[in-house]
Amino acid sequence: MVWLGGAAVALALLGWYVWGADSDASATQKGAGGVGSEILAARATNAASGPAGAINGGPYSVAGLQSRQEQLALWRGRYERAEQIYASYRDATRYPYDSRPIAEHPDQVRPFAAIAEELKMRNANGDMVKGVRLRTSQERVFLSGAESVKFSVAVVDENDRSLPLVIRSAQAQSIPDSRTPIKLVQATVAFSDDGAGADDVSGDGTYSGRLTPATQGFQNYGGTIRLLVEMAVDGQQGVAHFDVVYTPDVPATWVGAREELEAGSLNFYLKANVRMGGRYVVSARVDDANGVPLALLQFNDEVAAGSREFKLQLFGALVLDKNPAFPLRLRDVDGFLLMPDKFPDRATMARKPGVVHVSAVYPRSRFSSAEWSSEERQRYLTEYGKDADTARRRLDELSGQ
Repeated sequence: MVWLGGAAVALALLGWYVWGADSDASATQKGAGGVGSEILAARATNAASGPAGAINGGPYSVAGLQSRQEQLALWRGRYERAEQIYASYRDATRYPYDSRPIAEHPDQVRPFAAIAEELKMRNANGDMVKGVRLRTSQERVFLSGAESVKFSVAVVDENDRSLPLVIRSAQAQSIPDSRTPIKLVQATVAFSDDGAGADDVSGDGTYSGRLTPATQGFQNYGGTIRLLVEMAVDGQQGVAHFDVVYTPDVPATWVGAREELEAGSLNFYLKANVRMGGRYVVSARVDDANGVPLALLQFNDEVAAGSREFKLQLFGALVLDKNPAFPLRLRDVDGFLLMPDKFPDRATMARKPGVVHVSAVYPRSRFSSAEWSSEERQRYLTEYGKDADTARRRLDELSGQ
């Protein structure tokens, strides 16, 4: 409670000063007439801006103590914020950007799950069909080469009860993405609820169909394909539409995988025959032996044509921090060639669903606990550290007054 002691001293000095001023004023007025008022005015001026212990200034005055406490609070807050920013950035960049806990990317845990929607059914004019809800799903948005995509539709009432559905037509059509005239491509997609072909369960009220662009007239087309499904429910008309983005060329094909424990990290190498050189983006997921999702691994770099390997690193500190059960399973790999300033902006590689590679069993001692390091990370840590040091020094100066 240093500031309370200072306040007491300030009040005592204040009392002494007022008493002394009154005595001097009385004596001066008695001995020198009007000169006393000038002396008092001069003393009052000195008191306003004078030395420590004065009425309005100095660290031991009431105003000075209040200002000091405000400065202490200000710099204490700045120091705490600077320390928090430093620690948050340090912890967030403990692992490299391409080897992250998959908990940070919940949407990437099951990348190949069908895209499902439920919404009010609408007719061709866009008006809602009362009492009918439409449920749709599609396997994917991007595909290339000989890949296909499955679609499904079903309708229910407001009480979630299945309604009888009739598919009147389902037409896929190319959608030009520029003003350049191109030949319109159209194809019919068969939907059924008989448990055959694309349909999984017969008679469950869900109708399914499959589009394979390469065999249905789109083999020379790259861009958006829109599927329009027209249906009837209890005499009411409704529509559903789906969009996919197709590229006829496959830029690279997968041919295998291997692993290496290097510099305290576990590296997976995915082998591929690259037909088209350029920047490739590849993602894969790692689960532990119990099926618990562990990490999202990514590759993003230029690759030349030929027989190549895509390196996916499982960072050592991440393994030590999460302590997964071995062996680890690399699964659900997807990748594409980035094509900037074009549409489509990517040419996809074939997806590899399920387990692609199972690792060996390694003891914890084989992994490094070192944090990730880079020029950029060190530069940011240095600057954030300077902010914290500056605030701490100023806080120490104010605390020592």
